Amino acid sequence: MSNTNTATERVAISDVRRVAELAYLELSADEELRMQRDLNAILDYVAQLNELDTSAVEPMSQVSEVLGNASSALRPDTPIPCLPRDRVMASAPETDGAFFKVPKVIER
Repeated sequence: MSNTNTATERVAISDVRRVAELAYLELSADEELRMQRDLNAILDYVAQLNELDTSAVEPMSQVSEVLGNASSALRPDTPIPCLPRDRVMASAPETDGAFFKVPKVIER
């Protein structure tokens, strides 16, 4: 985001406009201001979380590490047959028989 913002306003209107452009969103002036306020509030909250002392918290890569015995908390990973392709394709709005056909959405 912009380097010219104050400490409490890290997201500038120009940043909001750029993100909206990348997301193909059309925002009114009021929506831009609301989005700027919301994004800055999120960044303020993240900054507040960064102030927490987590030095005594062990890093983890899976929630199951906290749960202890993951096998009792999670369902078994049992393979099951998938749906037949012809049944899936029958409910598709447009298909070539093997794949879903979707309209092109990227014009740039």
